Parts: sequence; C-alpha cells; structure tokens
Amino acid sequence: MKILIIGGTRFLGRHLVNSARARRHEVTLFNRGKTNPNLFWQVEKIRGDREKDLDQLSGAALSVSKGQWDAVIDTCGYFPRIVRMSAEALKGKVENYVFISSISVYSAFSKIGINESDPVGKIEDETMEEITGESYGPLKALCEKAVQEVFGMDSLVIRPGLIVGPHDPTDRFTYWPVRVARGGTVLAPEKPEIPIQIIDVRDLSDFIIKLIEQNVSGVFNATGPDHELTLGAMLDTCKLVSASDAKFKWASVEFLEKNKVTPWSDMPVWVPDTAEDAGFSRVNISKAINAGLKFLSLEDTIRDTIKWAAERPEEYEWKAGLKLEREKELLELLNVQ
Repeated sequence: MKILIIGGTRFLGRHLVNSARARRHEVTLFNRGKTNPNLFWQVEKIRGDREKDLDQLSGAALSVSKGQWDAVIDTCGYFPRIVRMSAEALKGKVENYVFISSISVYSAFSKIGINESDPVGKIEDETMEEITGESYGPLKALCEKAVQEVFGMDSLVIRPGLIVGPHDPTDRFTYWPVRVARGGTVLAPEKPEIPIQIIDVRDLSDFIIKLIEQNVSGVFNATGPDHELTLGAMLDTCKLVSASDAKFKWASVEFLEKNKVTPWSDMPVWVPDTAEDAGFSRVNISKAINAGLKFLSLEDTIRDTIKWAAERPEEYEWKAGLKLEREKELLELLNVQ
C-alpha cells in the first residue's frame, strides 16, 4: 500500500513510518522538515506547510500509481479549519483519511467505561486557534467532525490515551522509569491503587497500520493495557526492570495540592481519583481490542524507555516530573509532618 503521513518524524509519526515500512508499505512524508529532518533518508519527502503548501500534494499524487495514495495519516491536526483544508485537498487523491485524535475529546470523565459513542466536548468559539487545557479536546472533536464531513465512511478516527515509549518528547511517562531506576526514596502521588492507562507507541502504530490494511473505518479509543493497571503496579515494575533499590513515599492529594505539585506534569501519568475524573483512566477499549489491538508487556515498554532515555544528552531538560531538588524538599516536608 501507499501511505501518506502528514508529519512523520516526531514520536507517533516516526513509529508509524517504522510500522508501515516493516510491513512493506510505501511511505511518503509531508512536513516542513523542521523536526528531525535527517530521519528516513530513504523515504520520499514532500516539504511544505499544511496550511500554505497543500497544492504540492496534487503534483505529488500524479507520480503515484493511479494518481492517489491508499491512505493518509494526519498525526498533527489541532485546528478544524486547517484539518478541513487538508481533507479537502486530499479528497479524490486518497482512499482513506486517518485522523489521530485524543480521548480528551470527551465532554466529561465521570463515567467509568467511556466508549466511542459518548458525547464529545464543545467550545463556544469554534474558530479559535489557541491550544489550552480547555480548548484542546473540543478542538480535536471539531477536527474529527471536519474529516468525517469530507470523507464520510472513508475516514478512520483514532482516540489514543497517554502514548508512551521511546522518543516521547513530553516525558509524561519517561520520568517514572528513569526516576525509579535512579533508586532511593521516590515521591509518589495519592496511593498505589490509583488506576492508570497508557499505550506503547509501537502498539498504537502497528494497530493503525493494520486497520488501514483492512480498510477499517470508524472511531476507536486506543489506550491500554487489556487489564486494569495501577500506578503502584507500574512503579513496582519499573523497580523490577531496573533492579533498583527504590522505595516509594506516597503523598496525599491534600499534601500535593498544598505544595503546588501538579497532576500530570509534576506527577506524570497521575490524575487524582475523584468522582469527577473516575473514568479518565478507565476508558473502554473493547472495540479496539476486538479489532486487533495488541500489547507489548509493560516490562518491555519500561526497559526500552530507559534504554532510549539513557541516549539523551546529560544536559537534557526534562519536560515533566519533579527536579531532584524539588523532590528532596517535598520528601523532607513529608517526614516532618
């Protein structure tokens, strides 16, 4: 198959290229060439901005057999106006439009077992083009709508949860395997029983390519694993894989709030287990599992994440998690309570 990827050199995009090429598909990338421009030197690249240079795709399609790609994967659509432009420019040039969305589209997370038919969030000003904590999900939902209006049944929408693994630029998972591997007393949030959901980027990539091969359309929640995973079990597995001497010091929600420790960023993966967010890490993924979503072991994900993180420069600035000095300060405060 011939697959066009909008993006393709960052995290999910680069793994999609690897998954597609491993299954002997022909890949073309359309991006600005600003992120990892030297990746995939043997893959065809079309340089351009998706807002200004979509006409380049028309000329490129002429060189493809039958004048079209079998599918396009849009990995970096955030604003409905721009996504609609891409969809309209590719209508008639690709068979299937695959849009990478997010579980953040849902309007509320109080329900345990949110499925693909549950309501999505809305935003008062649908023309706004600014990403905030409040706008991200509703804008992604509007992007989905734009794709579906242009491609109808020939569209595939993937709603991932927290994507983890090698080359994650956000550190929203990487912090934990690396921190636990360092050993010592590790500050952990709330309690070990807190549920979490994550998906290895390689599992997600393989799943998307398989759906394209099978010409599947529709909407899929895509996170994992296929059983309930807790924060405590994840941290224990980090300790086991790295053979560290880590000991976990669990801090209450009240302590963390009082000391301005932010869920999801200062304490990655974690969202407080409140009634309001009871379903955040209990999203229903049965549709994706029935369609063939498979999972690497958590041990593999942790091991490969640690190995990749060790390759980064010593002066690398972490995007998430506590700095060692801040963690030490918080642990001292806990000990004097």
